[in-house]
Amino acid sequence: MDEGDLCRFSGGATASGGHGQGGTSIHITALDGIINVNSLFTLAVFLGLAWNPYDPGDGGFAVGECAAGTRVMEDLVSFHVYSFSCFLFSSLIALCLKQAVRLVRPPSRPFPARVNRAVLRAIILASAVGSVFGCGFLMMALVNVVQVKLGRLSCAGAGAVGAVVTLVILIPVAMLIYIAIIFYSFTR
Repeated sequence: MDEGDLCRFSGGATASGGHGQGGTSIHITALDGIINVNSLFTLAVFLGLAWNPYDPGDGGFAVGECAAGTRVMEDLVSFHVYSFSCFLFSSLIALCLKQAVRLVRPPSRPFPARVNRAVLRAIILASAVGSVFGCGFLMMALVNVVQVKLGRLSCAGAGAVGAVVTLVILIPVAMLIYIAIIFYSFTR
């Protein structure tokens, strides 16, 4: 994306967020929020990848016929990597867009720059989609962590099933609320 694509007219949105119909300071704040949340989730993913499920010193693993197999362990690592990729994609797009918006109007220019709100919204949407996919993959990785620690869901007790049910209900509900707010903000 070159600067011309972002800088075309948009109905008065200013890079400073001053006197426009929808100043980009709101967009900058949204991008900051995406970056901050993605940073926290990326830390969680790194901690998950640093955890070694084969470490005998880390007790509390399911044993016997309910022990998670190698496929669950492979999925655990794969979902962590997918999640990391999505969060990194989302954060990099948000950081680039934030920088592009700030470059559109350097402080030395007295007049407000015009920002193409359609491009701005599309890139914010792409960043939000990356965050949603990252959350989905992180949720699946956590389901696999539960299976490694408490046993496969097919033969595990109420604790494992309760943990997974909580994950599978609360995280998608939060993602739906997030998506609804993103789409609501696009209509205003």
